[in-house]
Amino acid sequence: MPILRPTRRDMLRYAAAMPAFALTAHMPHALRAELGPPAEANPAHFRFALGDTNVTIVSDGWFPQPLSSLGMNADEAQKLAFLEAHYLSTEEIVGHTNHVVIDTGSARVLVDVGSGSRFFDTAGRLLSNLETAGIDPASITHVVLTHAHPDHIWGIRDDFDEAIIPDAEYIMGEAEHGYWTEEGLVDRVAPEAQQFVVGAVNSINAEGVEWTLGGDGHEVVPGVKLIATHGHTPGHMSVMVTSGDKGLLVLGDAVTHAYGHFAHPDWYGSMDSDPEATVATRKRLLDMAATDRVPVVGYHFPFPGVGHVMRDTEGAGDAFAFVPALWRF
Repeated sequence: MPILRPTRRDMLRYAAAMPAFALTAHMPHALRAELGPPAEANPAHFRFALGDTNVTIVSDGWFPQPLSSLGMNADEAQKLAFLEAHYLSTEEIVGHTNHVVIDTGSARVLVDVGSGSRFFDTAGRLLSNLETAGIDPASITHVVLTHAHPDHIWGIRDDFDEAIIPDAEYIMGEAEHGYWTEEGLVDRVAPEAQQFVVGAVNSINAEGVEWTLGGDGHEVVPGVKLIATHGHTPGHMSVMVTSGDKGLLVLGDAVTHAYGHFAHPDWYGSMDSDPEATVATRKRLLDMAATDRVPVVGYHFPFPGVGHVMRDTEGAGDAFAFVPALWRF
């Protein structure tokens, strides 16, 4: 298959092409929950301890998503009012990209590899930010792929189409690998989705990558295991990290919006392959995190994306709230 490198315009066209993905008229621009850019770059990594394990969140950058990526089944006026009330744009969804590096002492595990140079020009910063954080990519022993969407896997290979971390063990859910590599899939999906399939296949087949395929409960290394969280994609996996009595749930894209998906767990988006499964998985994860008081990392949450899940006792139904973790300087 040819190597395709869609532009930002291509990706927004992809999201707008299907009737269910169509962007709608927006409310007037509201005050945004964002500050002006700094004169100099901010650090793009954040470290904390989890028992005897050290965790570093490393950014790959950010990119815009259409409004249909959040609550395409929601009342449009309600959704726009929700975004405005939270000081968020009513024109696009801004997704940060928070990668997790897990240092157990005997292994160093990276979750997802970003989009490299093949996606938006505001992303693809993972390797440079790893170096800034003092993490040599060659020291990474295991790479876990939550799923094969562009922003999670297209950075697996360099400009010479070789693996960026050739000596690592690469792990993916067996169902996820099977879906994207299914013979003839590219000819069965809608034309605007073909680039996703080609990009996933090119990435999975990158030179120097050998795959370990696992299912629910697969142990990557002691203290790091896969959790089956399908819905967003057919074989999506999240990651549970444990050290002693401490735990951390790496959500991947099982929950993508730190406000909308907590307050409205039944909202699904244009990129969710199975809306019913997506919602069921999200509710299960949020309930588990709130009940067990396990902190979470959201890939697209505002950087660094680490926080807690609190039940919204004042709200109706099974609503939750995201509580960002307090930094320790």
